[in-house]
Amino acid sequence: MEQVEEPPPFGISWVDGPVREIQRLHRRADRITPWSVTRPVDLLIEFLESEHARGNTHMYLDEEGRDGLRDLFERSRPGNKPQVVAKPQQEQAPVAQVSLDAPPSEPAVVPAVSRDESGSREERLAALRSQAENWQPAKELGTLRDTMVFSTGNPQARLMLVGEAPGYQEEREREPFVGPAGQKLNDILKAMGVSREEVYISNIVKFRPATPNQTTNNRKPTPEEMASCMPFVRAEIEIVQPECIVALGGTAAEGLLGLEGTVTSMRGSWHDFEGTPVRVSYHPSYLLQSGSSSTAKRSVWEDMLAVMEKLELPISEKQRGYFLPKK
Repeated sequence: MEQVEEPPPFGISWVDGPVREIQRLHRRADRITPWSVTRPVDLLIEFLESEHARGNTHMYLDEEGRDGLRDLFERSRPGNKPQVVAKPQQEQAPVAQVSLDAPPSEPAVVPAVSRDESGSREERLAALRSQAENWQPAKELGTLRDTMVFSTGNPQARLMLVGEAPGYQEEREREPFVGPAGQKLNDILKAMGVSREEVYISNIVKFRPATPNQTTNNRKPTPEEMASCMPFVRAEIEIVQPECIVALGGTAAEGLLGLEGTVTSMRGSWHDFEGTPVRVSYHPSYLLQSGSSSTAKRSVWEDMLAVMEKLELPISEKQRGYFLPKK
């Protein structure tokens, strides 16, 4: 890393933990074939790492969850082949009004939001915000919480950033990208020579995805949840008319662009959303993981350099050298 006078600016609480996610891992493990290179325990590790990146550090497991972990451990032992085990039917608990066990179905067709072409951008966005507050396609899913978190920033912005969904901190403050991930995003913007107030920040989903007995734990939104709120994101883009968009994280890229795969496979090139260039990069929380390497930071910074070039922002040699190996 290049030595600079000031350091570059961007350098498991699991409460009532995700037992249903462990059940989902069971179903994925059941489908693993003997020649698959992915072990069942790797699926769990992948999930743990993604939750840790969101700031979750502790986990509560009931007896069913412990059984699931024991089973995953047994499946991962050498010589063990995955077997499909029929699970006994269990009576649905009252907290399971938020059901995450059902296999994903094709997202339903969501009606378009009402758009008034008159008025300023601020007024049109305010009208969208009012609609989103009680948006029935999202409310009727029964899997999202009630507090709406819409957007923040400049309606005249040249740059728009899109994340996945509000988390615990965002729900409390009713603003996207606050807390540690938000501070990391602010640092990245500062390194670009741009302030948070100059850009427009939104999320694919406008409500925090719910889990049973939820406290500070968060989860990834489902395709149905993303589809229910996408009319607002599309309308926001039409109103703000950014010169380019950054999709922060794989979920944002999935919801906005319909991409599948890893962020590593999505980043490094420009995509298109209805005529607007889109760059995919890692979510700021990815950089908060313990032991986040300079390679990961450099990857994010290369994405931001591409954005700066697209917007024709000035780039100094010092900026170009962030996170490069010493010569």
